[in-house]
Amino acid sequence: MITFDGTFYRVTDPEFEMVIPAWEGYEPDAADQADATITFRDGSRRYATFMTLDAIQHIMDKDARTGECLDGRYFWCSDLIVIRGVGFEGMAAAI
Repeated sequence: MITFDGTFYRVTDPEFEMVIPAWEGYEPDAADQADATITFRDGSRRYATFMTLDAIQHIMDKDARTGECLDGRYFWCSDLIVIRGVGFEGMAAAI
């Protein structure tokens, strides 16, 4: 189940809750990237950045234009989970 409180989306599952900050222009069914805090039933917490390959390509293309990351030659992101499709449901499924 996905709920929205005006600031955060909450994706609830019997095994975890995933909290995703609301970004302008990113809707739950169309987001190609998101940062999330995941809290499991036992209280342990993890952090993840979800991205599609297209989102990564877009960033690398931008970096090639701006000169960042050795002119777009590499991409690095801590706690990255690459997903095939867009949307929070697919992100939750990866957990």
